[in-house]
Amino acid sequence: MDNSPQFLDRPAGRIAYDVRGSGPLVVLVSGMSDLRSTYRHLVGPLAGAGFRVATMELRGHGDSDTTFTEYDDRAAATDIAALVEALGGPAVVVGHSMSAGAAVIAATTHPDLVSGMVLVGPFVRDPALNPVVRGLFRLMMQPAWIRPVWRAWLPGLHAGQRPADFDAHQDAVLAALARPGHRRALARTTRTTHQPAAEVIGDVAAPALVVMGELDKDFPDPAAEARWIAEQLGGEVLMVPEAGHYPHSQRPDLVAPALVAFAQRVTARA
Repeated sequence: MDNSPQFLDRPAGRIAYDVRGSGPLVVLVSGMSDLRSTYRHLVGPLAGAGFRVATMELRGHGDSDTTFTEYDDRAAATDIAALVEALGGPAVVVGHSMSAGAAVIAATTHPDLVSGMVLVGPFVRDPALNPVVRGLFRLMMQPAWIRPVWRAWLPGLHAGQRPADFDAHQDAVLAALARPGHRRALARTTRTTHQPAAEVIGDVAAPALVVMGELDKDFPDPAAEARWIAEQLGGEVLMVPEAGHYPHSQRPDLVAPALVAFAQRVTARA
Protein backbone atom coordinates (compact mmCIF):
# COMPACT_ATOMS: atom_id res chain seq x y z
CA MET A 1 0.00 0.00 0.00
CA ASP A 2 1.40 3.42 -1.04
CA ASN A 3 1.34 5.77 1.94
CA SER A 4 2.56 8.82 -0.01
CA PRO A 5 0.38 11.72 1.11
CA GLN A 6 -1.76 14.07 -0.85
CA PHE A 7 -2.48 17.48 0.61
CA LEU A 8 -5.59 19.56 1.18
CA ASP A 9 -4.91 23.29 1.24
CA ARG A 10 -6.50 25.07 4.19
CA PRO A 11 -6.27 28.77 5.14
CA ALA A 12 -3.23 28.34 7.41
CA GLY A 13 -1.60 25.14 6.17
CA ARG A 14 -2.10 21.75 4.56
CA ILE A 15 -3.81 18.59 5.77
CA ALA A 16 -2.27 15.26 4.74
CA TYR A 17 -4.40 12.41 3.44
CA ASP A 18 -4.29 9.48 1.06
CA VAL A 19 -6.95 7.68 -0.97
CA ARG A 20 -7.37 4.07 -2.04
CA GLY A 21 -10.13 2.27 -3.91
CA SER A 22 -13.20 3.47 -5.74
CA GLY A 23 -16.88 3.76 -4.91
CA PRO A 24 -18.79 5.53 -2.14
CA LEU A 25 -16.52 7.64 0.05
CA VAL A 26 -15.38 6.68 3.55
CA VAL A 27 -13.11 9.14 5.38
CA LEU A 28 -11.02 7.80 8.29
CA VAL A 29 -9.67 10.53 10.60
CA SER A 30 -6.86 9.64 12.99
CA GLY A 31 -6.94 10.77 16.61
CA MET A 32 -4.73 12.92 18.77
CA SER A 33 -1.00 12.00 18.60
CA ASP A 34 -1.71 9.38 15.94
CA LEU A 35 -1.04 8.92 12.23
CA ARG A 36 -3.37 8.03 9.38
CA SER A 37 -1.69 4.61 9.35
CA THR A 38 -3.63 3.86 12.54
CA TYR A 39 -6.29 2.59 10.10
CA ARG A 40 -3.84 0.32 8.25
CA HIS A 41 -5.93 -2.78 9.05
CA LEU A 42 -9.23 -1.26 7.89
CA VAL A 43 -8.34 0.31 4.55
CA GLY A 44 -7.94 -3.00 2.70
CA PRO A 45 -11.27 -4.49 3.80
CA LEU A 46 -13.14 -1.27 3.01
CA ALA A 47 -11.52 -0.82 -0.39
CA GLY A 48 -12.08 -4.50 -1.13
CA ALA A 49 -15.77 -4.06 -0.33
CA GLY A 50 -16.09 -1.37 -2.98
CA PHE A 51 -15.43 1.86 -1.11
CA ARG A 52 -13.15 4.80 -1.86
CA VAL A 53 -11.20 5.16 1.37
CA ALA A 54 -9.45 8.35 2.47
CA THR A 55 -7.30 8.44 5.60
CA MET A 56 -6.61 11.88 7.05
CA GLU A 57 -4.29 13.28 9.73
CA LEU A 58 -5.08 16.07 12.16
CA ARG A 59 -3.39 19.44 12.02
CA GLY A 60 0.21 19.24 13.21
CA HIS A 61 0.21 15.44 13.06
CA GLY A 62 2.16 13.16 10.72
CA ASP A 63 2.51 14.78 7.30
CA SER A 64 0.08 17.62 8.04
CA ASP A 65 1.53 21.09 8.55
CA THR A 66 2.31 22.67 11.92
CA THR A 67 1.57 26.22 10.75
CA PHE A 68 -1.99 26.43 12.06
CA THR A 69 -3.18 28.77 14.80
CA GLU A 70 -5.99 26.47 15.98
CA TYR A 71 -5.80 22.76 16.82
CA ASP A 72 -9.15 22.08 18.47
CA ASP A 73 -12.25 20.01 17.70
CA ARG A 74 -13.96 22.79 15.76
CA ALA A 75 -10.92 23.32 13.55
CA ALA A 76 -10.65 19.57 12.87
CA ALA A 77 -14.35 19.52 11.96
CA THR A 78 -13.80 22.19 9.30
CA ASP A 79 -10.92 20.12 7.86
CA ILE A 80 -13.09 17.00 7.72
CA ALA A 81 -15.87 18.85 5.90
CA ALA A 82 -13.39 20.45 3.49
CA LEU A 83 -11.81 17.09 2.61
CA VAL A 84 -15.17 15.39 2.06
CA GLU A 85 -16.24 18.26 -0.17
CA ALA A 86 -12.95 18.21 -2.10
CA LEU A 87 -13.22 14.45 -2.70
CA GLY A 88 -16.84 14.61 -3.77
CA GLY A 89 -18.90 13.48 -0.80
CA PRO A 90 -21.03 12.73 1.02
CA ALA A 91 -19.00 10.33 3.12
CA VAL A 92 -19.21 7.95 6.00
CA VAL A 93 -16.84 9.62 8.48
CA VAL A 94 -14.87 7.50 10.95
CA GLY A 95 -13.36 9.46 13.84
CA HIS A 96 -11.12 8.06 16.56
CA SER A 97 -10.78 9.62 20.03
CA MET A 98 -10.66 13.42 19.61
CA SER A 99 -11.62 13.10 15.95
CA ALA A 100 -14.94 11.56 17.00
CA GLY A 101 -15.91 14.88 18.55
CA ALA A 102 -14.82 16.66 15.38
CA ALA A 103 -16.95 14.26 13.32
CA VAL A 104 -19.99 15.07 15.46
CA ILE A 105 -19.48 18.79 14.86
CA ALA A 106 -18.97 18.26 11.12
CA ALA A 107 -22.18 16.22 10.95
CA THR A 108 -24.16 19.14 12.39
CA THR A 109 -22.48 21.98 10.50
CA HIS A 110 -22.42 20.10 7.17
CA PRO A 111 -25.17 17.44 7.31
CA ASP A 112 -25.14 17.19 3.52
CA LEU A 113 -21.54 15.95 3.61
CA VAL A 114 -21.78 13.35 6.38
CA SER A 115 -23.99 10.40 5.46
CA GLY A 116 -22.97 8.33 8.49
CA MET A 117 -20.53 8.29 11.40
CA VAL A 118 -18.44 5.66 13.14
CA LEU A 119 -17.07 6.94 16.44
CA VAL A 120 -14.17 4.87 17.81
CA GLY A 121 -13.03 5.30 21.43
CA PRO A 122 -14.91 8.58 21.20
CA PHE A 123 -14.40 11.77 23.16
CA VAL A 124 -17.57 13.77 22.52
CA ARG A 125 -17.68 15.42 25.95
CA ASP A 126 -15.02 16.49 28.42
CA PRO A 127 -14.03 13.87 30.99
CA ALA A 128 -14.63 14.68 34.64
CA LEU A 129 -11.17 15.51 36.00
CA ASN A 130 -10.36 17.17 39.28
CA PRO A 131 -8.17 20.30 39.01
CA VAL A 132 -5.06 18.50 40.31
CA VAL A 133 -5.28 15.76 37.67
CA ARG A 134 -6.02 18.30 34.95
CA GLY A 135 -3.02 20.38 35.99
CA LEU A 136 -0.77 17.31 36.04
CA PHE A 137 -1.93 16.35 32.56
CA ARG A 138 -1.15 19.84 31.25
CA LEU A 139 2.31 19.63 32.82
CA MET A 140 3.03 16.26 31.19
CA MET A 141 1.89 17.57 27.82
CA GLN A 142 4.54 20.28 27.60
CA PRO A 143 6.58 20.06 24.37
CA ALA A 144 9.85 19.41 26.22
CA TRP A 145 8.80 15.98 27.44
CA ILE A 146 5.65 15.11 25.52
CA ARG A 147 7.52 12.54 23.39
CA PRO A 148 8.79 10.36 26.26
CA VAL A 149 5.37 10.68 27.94
CA TRP A 150 3.67 9.27 24.85
CA ARG A 151 6.26 6.52 24.61
CA ALA A 152 5.32 5.43 28.14
CA TRP A 153 1.58 6.00 27.70
CA LEU A 154 0.80 4.30 24.38
CA PRO A 155 1.30 0.69 25.52
CA GLY A 156 -1.26 1.15 28.30
CA LEU A 157 -3.78 2.52 25.84
CA HIS A 158 -3.47 -0.78 23.95
CA ALA A 159 -4.67 -2.88 26.89
CA GLY A 160 -5.66 -6.37 25.80
CA GLN A 161 -4.61 -7.74 22.44
CA ARG A 162 -1.90 -5.66 20.77
CA PRO A 163 -1.52 -5.64 17.00
CA ALA A 164 1.46 -7.62 15.76
CA ASP A 165 2.94 -4.44 14.27
CA PHE A 166 2.43 -2.34 17.41
CA ASP A 167 6.14 -1.62 17.92
CA ALA A 168 6.61 -0.43 14.35
CA HIS A 169 3.57 1.84 14.55
CA GLN A 170 4.64 3.28 17.89
CA ASP A 171 8.09 4.00 16.43
CA ALA A 172 6.44 5.84 13.53
CA VAL A 173 4.32 7.93 15.93
CA LEU A 174 7.40 8.86 17.98
CA ALA A 175 9.41 9.62 14.83
CA ALA A 176 6.67 12.00 13.69
CA LEU A 177 6.82 13.76 17.05
CA ALA A 178 10.54 14.34 16.51
CA ARG A 179 9.83 16.53 13.47
CA PRO A 180 10.16 20.30 13.94
CA GLY A 181 7.02 21.87 15.34
CA HIS A 182 5.17 18.62 15.98
CA ARG A 183 5.64 18.46 19.76
CA ARG A 184 4.36 22.02 20.08
CA ALA A 185 1.38 21.25 17.84
CA LEU A 186 0.49 18.16 19.88
CA ALA A 187 0.80 20.09 23.13
CA ARG A 188 -1.67 22.64 21.78
CA THR A 189 -3.99 19.89 20.56
CA THR A 190 -4.17 18.39 24.05
CA ARG A 191 -5.75 21.62 25.31
CA THR A 192 -8.87 21.19 23.18
CA THR A 193 -12.30 20.96 24.79
CA HIS A 194 -14.97 18.55 23.57
CA GLN A 195 -17.77 20.77 24.88
CA PRO A 196 -18.69 21.98 21.36
CA ALA A 197 -19.41 18.37 20.38
CA ALA A 198 -21.40 17.74 23.56
CA GLU A 199 -23.55 20.79 22.81
CA VAL A 200 -24.63 19.57 19.36
CA ILE A 201 -24.55 15.77 19.62
CA GLY A 202 -28.32 15.62 19.97
CA ASP A 203 -28.71 17.44 16.65
CA VAL A 204 -26.94 14.80 14.54
CA ALA A 205 -29.25 13.27 11.95
CA ALA A 206 -26.79 10.85 10.35
CA PRO A 207 -26.79 7.15 11.32
CA ALA A 208 -24.08 6.34 13.86
CA LEU A 209 -22.08 3.40 15.16
CA VAL A 210 -20.11 3.70 18.41
CA VAL A 211 -17.10 1.38 18.69
CA MET A 212 -15.52 1.04 22.13
CA GLY A 213 -12.85 -1.24 23.52
CA GLU A 214 -13.99 -3.05 26.64
CA LEU A 215 -10.63 -2.27 28.27
CA ASP A 216 -10.40 1.40 27.26
CA LYS A 217 -8.63 3.08 30.20
CA ASP A 218 -9.58 6.56 29.02
CA PHE A 219 -13.07 6.04 30.43
CA PRO A 220 -14.06 4.93 33.97
CA ASP A 221 -16.82 2.76 32.45
CA PRO A 222 -16.31 2.30 28.69
CA ALA A 223 -19.61 0.47 28.18
CA ALA A 224 -21.59 3.18 29.98
CA GLU A 225 -19.92 5.92 27.94
CA ALA A 226 -20.64 4.05 24.70
CA ARG A 227 -24.30 3.61 25.67
CA TRP A 228 -24.64 7.31 26.55
CA ILE A 229 -23.16 8.40 23.22
CA ALA A 230 -25.35 5.98 21.26
CA GLU A 231 -28.45 7.22 23.10
CA GLN A 232 -27.69 10.81 22.13
CA LEU A 233 -27.26 9.78 18.50
CA GLY A 234 -29.92 7.09 18.26
CA GLY A 235 -27.09 4.84 17.13
CA GLU A 236 -25.65 1.37 17.63
CA VAL A 237 -22.85 0.14 19.90
CA LEU A 238 -20.08 -2.35 19.22
CA MET A 239 -18.15 -3.28 22.36
CA VAL A 240 -14.84 -4.87 21.40
CA PRO A 241 -13.33 -7.47 23.75
CA GLU A 242 -9.59 -7.59 24.44
CA ALA A 243 -9.18 -4.03 23.18
CA GLY A 244 -8.32 -0.71 24.79
CA HIS A 245 -8.42 2.73 23.15
CA TYR A 246 -7.46 1.42 19.69
CA PRO A 247 -9.99 -1.34 18.87
CA HIS A 248 -9.66 -0.62 15.13
CA SER A 249 -6.02 -1.76 15.14
CA GLN A 250 -6.20 -4.19 18.08
CA ARG A 251 -9.20 -6.20 16.85
CA PRO A 252 -9.66 -5.48 13.14
CA ASP A 253 -11.10 -9.00 12.86
CA LEU A 254 -14.18 -7.63 14.65
CA VAL A 255 -14.13 -3.95 13.74
CA ALA A 256 -13.52 -4.22 9.98
CA PRO A 257 -16.58 -6.40 9.22
CA ALA A 258 -18.80 -4.20 11.40
CA LEU A 259 -17.53 -1.05 9.69
CA VAL A 260 -18.00 -2.51 6.21
CA ALA A 261 -21.54 -3.64 7.06
CA PHE A 262 -22.42 -0.23 8.52
CA ALA A 263 -21.03 1.64 5.50
CA GLN A 264 -22.95 -0.66 3.16
CA ARG A 265 -26.22 0.00 5.01
CA VAL A 266 -25.65 3.76 5.02
CA THR A 267 -24.75 4.00 1.34
CA ALA A 268 -27.65 1.74 0.36
CA ARG A 269 -30.01 4.29 1.90
CA ALA A 270 -28.57 7.17 -0.15
